[in-house]
Amino acid sequence: MPIVSVTEIKPGARITRDVTTPLGGKLFAKGKVVLPRDMEILQAFLIQQIEVEGQEGNTKESPAVPDAKKSAKPQHTITEERLKRVLSPLHHEYDRMLNMVRRTFASAGSGPFPILELRGQLEALVAQLKDYHVLTFMPAMPDRREYQHHKAVLCAMTAYKLSQWIGLPQKDWMQAAFAGLLHDIGNTRVDDSILNKPKPLSGDEAEEMRQHTKYGYQLLRSVTAINDGVKLAALQHHEKLDASGYPLRLGGSQIHIYAKIVAVADIFHAMTLERAYRKADSPYRVLEQIQAESFGKLDPAIVRTFIQRSTELYNGTRVRLSDGRQGTIIYIDRNDPTRPMVQVEGGVVNLTGERHLYIEEITG
Repeated sequence: MPIVSVTEIKPGARITRDVTTPLGGKLFAKGKVVLPRDMEILQAFLIQQIEVEGQEGNTKESPAVPDAKKSAKPQHTITEERLKRVLSPLHHEYDRMLNMVRRTFASAGSGPFPILELRGQLEALVAQLKDYHVLTFMPAMPDRREYQHHKAVLCAMTAYKLSQWIGLPQKDWMQAAFAGLLHDIGNTRVDDSILNKPKPLSGDEAEEMRQHTKYGYQLLRSVTAINDGVKLAALQHHEKLDASGYPLRLGGSQIHIYAKIVAVADIFHAMTLERAYRKADSPYRVLEQIQAESFGKLDPAIVRTFIQRSTELYNGTRVRLSDGRQGTIIYIDRNDPTRPMVQVEGGVVNLTGERHLYIEEITG
């Protein structure tokens, strides 16, 4: 059987020899099917290669114990906190939802829509959202081409939270999650060369890209078990309060509340996820951009609530600043929540006054 580098393993590959840690403990048993989250576990334990069936690989055996000096990287350090995150029920349900979205998007428009199956898994996912924090949840994403699938699941989770935070009735929470999950399903009818183009789109390409809102509505309009708001979110999530959006140039109260919620979630996750041609941006920078660019475009009450609630972190939260320094949050000003005071070695950084700095990542 081929021995494949962990960085090249594809989800669905079957392990043909027990995988052990450098200290000899069994990590995965022979016969296990590799899931997306398993790649992060393998990397966390510094496993370089495993033996699988059904995938091409190199034929050279890797050393039983990897050279830590050569293979260890900061992001792959084994910590209890990291493994708890990878193995959590939330990540497990996330991966199941991701697989279901992958299948649903691949078959969109070619057969019965699996709405009841989606609902069952979505209910299992939201049951774990007590452990979901918008700024710190990091799914394993070994293949950046799966950006659309990850964004769908993340938008579902965030839309569910946002619908709670802004005080919508409980009957709307699951429907708002569906709106987040399915808002971009129309992209399945847009050519991949347009979706993933790293350069600015031409006029014709941009017009085709804008059609995804109509395509999404057409795919959903006859689906039962979701309400009209979910279908309208697919159509309206790029509309703006000042009527400058698309496809219908609606404004203000003409835009459904689910579409307003999804618009915020969509922008946030689009900018904080890695894509094939662009690295992820800092969630704190993205929140500031959403705030700065939301006037007249996004619902200000939803934006304000999203920023306030997503930045509710406890004092002592560990962060990495944009200049590389590590520190802990010691005070959050609720009037400027994206710019807390951070204690670093040698003193305290007040990000309100040092605007050239920002929080790059929450590390613990």
